[in-house]
Amino acid sequence: MLEEHPNIGAYMAPSLNIRQEIITAEVPRLGRDAALKALKEWGQPKSRSPILYFVQPPGAMQVELSFELLRILPENNAGARVLVVCSEITVVTFRGPSEDALDSLVGQALFGDGSSAVIVGSDPDVSIERPLFQLVSAAQTFIPNSAGAIAGNLREVGLTFHLWPNVPTLISENIEKCLTQAFDPLGISDWNSLFWIAHPGGPAILDALKQNSI
Repeated sequence: MLEEHPNIGAYMAPSLNIRQEIITAEVPRLGRDAALKALKEWGQPKSRSPILYFVQPPGAMQVELSFELLRILPENNAGARVLVVCSEITVVTFRGPSEDALDSLVGQALFGDGSSAVIVGSDPDVSIERPLFQLVSAAQTFIPNSAGAIAGNLREVGLTFHLWPNVPTLISENIEKCLTQAFDPLGISDWNSLFWIAHPGGPAILDALKQNSI
């Protein structure tokens, strides 16, 4: 691919069109693999999951809105199941190195291609279905003084992005607010008593969480 399209491997060379062509072809294919695997594990006829919710990051995705859609669709359609598929490839950000943009290398080292799928519904039929998790609530928050900490710009050379060195600190010092918002109504404040997962976003973020005893 790089031999055929050398501009993709350059740090700053016009290549957006070919990147988009690759995304258009490969993202649905990658998502299809995850969807078929989820349907196979579910074990029910595909016709029982007629609703498809597809997410292709990077992009503007509102967590609360997505959650509401996934909650409302099954609850208002008796027996409905929603096939949720997320598929991403990083060809839009892939590029050669530059001594002036080491944060670009960091991002490329952390993220890669992948897809996942899950089937969401309400009132499971426990005789034939084995639900794993229950969606209870969703929320999002804004971190003060973080504008520009993670920035992406779509240009003729693809998507360039930049990371502040203190991104791990910003996240680790504010993630407890999310936990408090979610669990205060339930009277839970001992985070070690819970099974919870932080989206890693890189080992530096996990190390910072550990240092803050979160």
